[in-house]
Amino acid sequence: MPDDPKVILSSCRFFGAVSAEGVARLAQMAIVRRYPKGQMIFRQGEACPGMFLVGSGLVRVFKISPAGREHVLHLVSPGGTFAEAAAIGGFDCPAFAEALEDTTCVLLPMERFGRALREDHQLCLQLLVSMAGWVKRLLGIVEDITLRDAIGRVARYLLSVADNDGAVRLPSLKKHLASHLNLTSETLSRTLRRLMDMELIEEKDEGMVVNDRAALEEIAGSGE
Repeated sequence: MPDDPKVILSSCRFFGAVSAEGVARLAQMAIVRRYPKGQMIFRQGEACPGMFLVGSGLVRVFKISPAGREHVLHLVSPGGTFAEAAAIGGFDCPAFAEALEDTTCVLLPMERFGRALREDHQLCLQLLVSMAGWVKRLLGIVEDITLRDAIGRVARYLLSVADNDGAVRLPSLKKHLASHLNLTSETLSRTLRRLMDMELIEEKDEGMVVNDRAALEEIAGSGE
């Protein structure tokens, strides 16, 4: 994906309901940021710099428990966003964010982004639609953890990140994906192997390819 902020904004799912005029206004304030693999983008408790959109690479958003255990909240790939709620709500970063690969992001700075929402009521209403979708995805994550078994969670994840050709790019360290799905690394590996044995997915390059989307959707829906 090019480093043009307007192109990244237009390709971002979160801004799908925003008009062309709104995208153009956001693009004027956008700042392109590049992060090498392993760099922390922000830390929990820091002042939120604004809303981030991923143009290329992969970002891990995670929390650390008082006992020191990490849990991955989101794995943000190109077209995704993070720090949305903090930027819109005006509060500190509620988690950590780290570039898992060399990553290019667009940053919508907190102050200018907030001013745009206060001044442009149409833009604000359009982003309310986006936030509703964001909350729906969050509820889906909670539902996965509480109501679905391992194979159901993995199936839903693969479907959510597969492109139109069924290709899925997995994180280089599968422990991050396992943490996101609230599984052990061993359980994740066994579940992927089970889906491969069923010929629903297959390994390709550094990721997977979905061979039977309908069957995977059935597993994701039933969790069995």
